[in-house]
Amino acid sequence: MDASAARTESASTTTVETQLSALLGPLRRAVLRRTRASEGLPDLPEAQIELLRLLATTGGLTPSQAAIELRVAQSTISNLIRTMAATGLVDRVPSTTDGRTATLVTSATARELLARYDHTSATMLRDSLAKLPLADQRALECALPALRQLLAALDR
Repeated sequence: MDASAARTESASTTTVETQLSALLGPLRRAVLRRTRASEGLPDLPEAQIELLRLLATTGGLTPSQAAIELRVAQSTISNLIRTMAATGLVDRVPSTTDGRTATLVTSATARELLARYDHTSATMLRDSLAKLPLADQRALECALPALRQLLAALDR
């Protein structure tokens, strides 16, 4: 049996959840890597991108709210904020009612980076998808609702 046949046989006997688990990380990293490289975007860690996306979507959150939303420890958020504030990606807006709290918001620089990332990522994915057979393109499109449901199930 040649190597290609062995991989096909191995993949067919592996469960869907095992294959999906093994594929998600490399797929996510490949999209990030190609997007960054094609537009010369900074090499932001994925955790920073997630926090920026959350803040952009919500319009701003306290550090505690961000930790809850991202399901990470408060110390993780604190470390992210420290790094991101130092690089000008996150701004702290002091509370008008409580001097001890602040709302985190994306900076203008971060909003511009996210817009560039989104545009570049969409273009790169569109070009890559166009290289696949039409049946595979349709299969991926049909899988999107199921992937959204899977994400919702994982978040519960």
